[in-house]
Amino acid sequence: MIAEEANPVREPQARENVIRWYRAGELGALFAAGDCHGLDVDGHRIGLFKVDEAVYALDDICTHGNALLSDGEMDGHGIECPLHAGLFDVRNGRAMCAPLTRDARCHAVKVEAGVVYVAAPEKS
Repeated sequence: MIAEEANPVREPQARENVIRWYRAGELGALFAAGDCHGLDVDGHRIGLFKVDEAVYALDDICTHGNALLSDGEMDGHGIECPLHAGLFDVRNGRAMCAPLTRDARCHAVKVEAGVVYVAAPEKS
């Protein structure tokens, strides 16, 4: 899967809190080849996952084996890591089975007028 660079869009949420939204792309184009898509957001790898009409975002790197989750297979609300078949719930990042021991970090997503936006990851 080819990584893409998302474009930043700033949206104020409160006077002291500003969420930086990145334009990931058109909904139809992002998921034309399947239900998973990986991209770079502010130097951080993010996986986008589509289930029915909802889009979810997680860190794209498996917490167990450093594989790209966006290269995995969807199983309902789960994304299966392509390396060791661990399963994460895309709705909350929860590690659902062995060999996973740590959850994946979630990121806010919104879809407006057919365009997907993902919140910039917080600096750790």
